[in-house]
Amino acid sequence: MKLIIAIIQPTKLQAVKEALGKIEVTRMTITDAQGYGRQRGHSEMFRGHEYKIELLSKVELQILVNDDFLEPTIETILKIARTGAEGNIGDGKLWVVPADEAIRISDGKRGQEAV
Repeated sequence: MKLIIAIIQPTKLQAVKEALGKIEVTRMTITDAQGYGRQRGHSEMFRGHEYKIELLSKVELQILVNDDFLEPTIETILKIARTGAEGNIGDGKLWVVPADEAIRISDGKRGQEAV
């Protein structure tokens, strides 16, 4: 089992969820996130004053998958979350973390059955 953590643009969330549903990946945790990387934020004007917005809104997806779903899930997220053919700064990041154990609280099932 692996835990996929993906940080993507909020505008891509619905498309990513729909694409993952087509490959039968339907369970995930989604949280709002803020951060910055190479973008370093941006400047905006408000009532004649310029101010810098350093933390940009993002969405974090956490998806626990069995090993046979790992590559299709990664490829789907990369394909759908990327903006433009080449991708752009700010499209996000994706991490894959080993998951030693999963336990479903409702019935106590463990391992791959809990996913």
